[in-house]
Amino acid sequence: MTIAPDNRPLLRVAPHARGKRSPITCLLKCGDQCARAAPNTTDNEYFPDVATRALSRRGVLAGAGAGALALAISPAASSQAAAATLSGSRGRGRGLRFSPIAPVPATVDAVTVPEGWTWNPVIRWGDPLFDDSPEFDPAHQTAESQAAQFGYNCDYLDIIPVDGKRGRRALGVVNHEYTNENIMFPPTTDPARLEENKRVAMAAHGLTVVELRRAAPGLPWEYVRGARRNRRITVQTPFAVDGPAAGHPLLRTKDDPVGRTVLGTQNNCAGGTTPWGTVLSGEENFHQYFVAGATPENARYGIPTTVSASGRNWWTVDPRFDARQPGYENEVNRFGWVVEIDPEDPDSTPVKHTALGRFKHEGAHVRIARSGHVVAYSGDDERFEYVYKFVSRRKYRTDEGRGARAHNKTLLSEGDLYVAKFTGDSPATEIDGTGTLPADGAFDGGGVWLPLVVDGRSRVAGMSVAEVLVFTRRAADRVGATKMDRPEDVEPNPVTGKVYVALTNNTSRGTGTNAPADEANPRITNRDGHVLELTETGNDPTATTFGWTLLLVCGTPGRTGTYFGGYTGPVSPISCPDNVAFDSTGALWISTDGQPGTIGLDDALHRVTLEGPDRGRVEQFLAVPREAETCGPVIHDQDGSVFVCVQHPGENGTFEAQRSFFPDYVAPGTLADGAWGGPRPSVVQVYRKR
Repeated sequence: MTIAPDNRPLLRVAPHARGKRSPITCLLKCGDQCARAAPNTTDNEYFPDVATRALSRRGVLAGAGAGALALAISPAASSQAAAATLSGSRGRGRGLRFSPIAPVPATVDAVTVPEGWTWNPVIRWGDPLFDDSPEFDPAHQTAESQAAQFGYNCDYLDIIPVDGKRGRRALGVVNHEYTNENIMFPPTTDPARLEENKRVAMAAHGLTVVELRRAAPGLPWEYVRGARRNRRITVQTPFAVDGPAAGHPLLRTKDDPVGRTVLGTQNNCAGGTTPWGTVLSGEENFHQYFVAGATPENARYGIPTTVSASGRNWWTVDPRFDARQPGYENEVNRFGWVVEIDPEDPDSTPVKHTALGRFKHEGAHVRIARSGHVVAYSGDDERFEYVYKFVSRRKYRTDEGRGARAHNKTLLSEGDLYVAKFTGDSPATEIDGTGTLPADGAFDGGGVWLPLVVDGRSRVAGMSVAEVLVFTRRAADRVGATKMDRPEDVEPNPVTGKVYVALTNNTSRGTGTNAPADEANPRITNRDGHVLELTETGNDPTATTFGWTLLLVCGTPGRTGTYFGGYTGPVSPISCPDNVAFDSTGALWISTDGQPGTIGLDDALHRVTLEGPDRGRVEQFLAVPREAETCGPVIHDQDGSVFVCVQHPGENGTFEAQRSFFPDYVAPGTLADGAWGGPRPSVVQVYRKR
């Protein structure tokens, strides 16, 4: 990204963006990573090479199916309900009843919901969080004001109750992934204003914790300005570093010579809420915020080595983002982690967990095994990257005794780290890259979790434990993990225990020297993505083998190369699956990121039936406004509510010529009574009309 004199990016339409997602989104969200060669240049074995030597499908699936009907959450883990009793994903229920909406053209600037439902914004970019927070003024934002207001481009979301069954008080926890200076700031050539705009953008990243209230269950929520637990976490917030790599020389800088305290978090994408009530957040496309020296390790993470190829020029206001400078060479190693925050305690220090490895984490989701061990799943969101899981060394405490929660907050500090290798069960000749089903009628097979760190020891030849954790991508390359089509959200179903992997797309699959199609990634130039269902052997998340099948091969129904779980009735079109969630029945909900470019529709939220004769049935619940992405779905079906984050509405506009007016829909450019005539990324609640 290069910066124009008025501090707004000079946009170039990369070939990969034509007919796909917005080129501005590509530029600002991930630094045009798909326009460049994929950082994974390894020649790992592909499915056709390993099929004859892999575990047989019969052997793997026999074990995987043995516990398939057992509940995912053991009695020892049932206290998850205490963390989120409002969430529909904590026990069986009836699910939501709605009539699926028709697909919405990509030009529509509206939130579209089913008949009989309505929506309202819960909190918007710039809403003041504290009693002394400045009011939102988009023409005169400062870093100080932004740090006291709701941040930009919200992504992960959870609504966590704090008053038990009364259901009138909750905490909203929200990630803020990135900023779009083109539509946030008026144009200027004033050098001081340009530098302040960078500081504002930095303050708009991170997370928000905000208290919510409502009059009664089923009614809409509103946020509470000045509430005790309201908090902003930004690029300047101190984070503790824990786990085996904490204090290692690879994490030391001139500002932190002991390598145990990092300022800030950035590009926070998805996340997960733990059974002990904390929130995990994934640091994803951190590469674009730095310029760094040319090393194999930096190249593997796509870190730019020149200012012209880099992103936001933050080093002009904070020199640590120039990792070429003496003393800051390791600053880049201090991002790309799963971070944990405690929303109950606004004074607590957030933690970066090195035991879960460093890569472009989409998020992290926790499941508790019957043994009491905590298992966290995560995807590395880039083309040809991998799926990982972590198994804790210590066990979850279910008692209410003193110190139980403090103990549970340490569970992600030590444990074993694995990466997935998938094996198909069909002959290579039947995987032709078109998405046509093989002769057995399914894309499926088995797999193994390859060890990276076990019992505190590296299992990767030539790499220490710290090296495996700091340079996890290189470690996974060495053990031969399977290259996947952008693994984003990886989340276990709390009813069945099966794990669902959203693979958003990969238009480079099968092109040039890139990895060809295989049974887990069966389409070349995969524009629409797919969803993989993984069943751990014995339904035990600590197992080292698994079975898998593709639930969805996405796209427009009826076109060659699409598959909807075997369901042959009418389904809603779906493309670019991104985040997943579950309701109380165990049904899967999928939000999308990229439908406007692939199938010409506004991004959306869909429900997918997973069991019975309707398995694979896709029903669209809502659509977000033009050029926006649907993020962070939360399904409180027993409470009659659905929540999403609406990210980057009107992404292709400018401050003077906005292309979306969500959510205030007032006259363009006006500001009155807190409403603005321009786009504001927001948390939205959808509920039945009364």
